[in-house]
Amino acid sequence: MSDETTPPDEPETPENGAGGGGALPDGIEPVSIESELRSSYLDYAMSVIVSRALPDVRDGLKPVHRRILYAMNEGGNTPDKPYKKSANIVGAVMGNYHPHGDSAIYDALVRMAQPFSMGVTLVDGQGNFGSIDNDP
Repeated sequence: MSDETTPPDEPETPENGAGGGGALPDGIEPVSIESELRSSYLDYAMSVIVSRALPDVRDGLKPVHRRILYAMNEGGNTPDKPYKKSANIVGAVMGNYHPHGDSAIYDALVRMAQPFSMGVTLVDGQGNFGSIDNDP
């Protein structure tokens, strides 16, 4: 017995019989994993940008803004009621409508309370909600 083997002249590919399956069934074509991942990721990234990252043209709000306003309405946060802590609102939003982490919800809530961030102040914030000149 010899331990020496001769390497094949060309690498085995699905076209020349690698994979142990022989011919592929009708309707199934071999695809490069790199090109498939590239196109699939691009499709996913574009859907995320269009559906979540860009504000809606109808009202200028992103889905997280709508979820915050809806949760505040459901929780009875109206101008005639006392202020509630931000953590209460963020917890309600994250628990019921936006299970993606609290930092995006906090950021969106703060932006809606800042008169210099949005065209219209949608949330009346009590306390420190930042300033336009980034005070230390």
